[in-house]
Amino acid sequence: MTTRPAAGGGRWVDVDPERLTRWLDGFATRHGSLTSEPQPGRLCVVAADGAVAELHPPPGSGGGGDLAEFVAAANQERLLGLVLVRRGGAVVALAEGPRVVRSKVQSAYVQGRTAAGGWSQQRFARRRANQARAAATGVADVVARLLVAEADRLAALVAGGDRGMVDMVLADRRLAPLAAKLSSRFLDVPNPRQAVLPDAVRQARAVRVRLYEPPRPPADEQSGAGRAASGVPASMRRAAEEG
Repeated sequence: MTTRPAAGGGRWVDVDPERLTRWLDGFATRHGSLTSEPQPGRLCVVAADGAVAELHPPPGSGGGGDLAEFVAAANQERLLGLVLVRRGGAVVALAEGPRVVRSKVQSAYVQGRTAAGGWSQQRFARRRANQARAAATGVADVVARLLVAEADRLAALVAGGDRGMVDMVLADRRLAPLAAKLSSRFLDVPNPRQAVLPDAVRQARAVRVRLYEPPRPPADEQSGAGRAASGVPASMRRAAEEG
């Protein structure tokens, strides 16, 4: 499980589907009984003390109208394609549930930026652009061989690494059936190597939770509704109350 600050407030927590029930039990233990409200692209869970957990389903999962349906859908094994690309190389993989079915590492070389100016800078920029296009074509060849035949079976395609390189790869017309299944989730991965694949699969399968928790009051403060409202966006509280 990983956690990081969320822009605009709260924090993001990645929860493995297999651990989601236990995580929700812990959330209820800390914050009180739970109610849920389906919202576009997520399930909003509100606790008795005002804490809010927005559950974002894994790529290829339909989510669900309530907690039980959401957990069941998140735990279904899905076939995912992964395309992880940076300028130094790529990893293309097919994963079923947490297992990597097959994968291929593709090495590439794209020259780093230069501080030179004038004609030299332009020459290096052209060379670098040509190298990037050649690298993207090589990765597209691997994706076509490894994933296109599985396009109809894929629940989603998940990409990561360098967005510009990923866009260049998926612009290849051979990959149109895969590009149509591209998830909005984009993975943060280092220079792709076989060693990064297990964590990338975990990121691709995780339930992403945006968590808002009220601050803990001083010991002499009375718990209750005043505390529950603290630190939780008003829109979340209204959604829970209206639900």
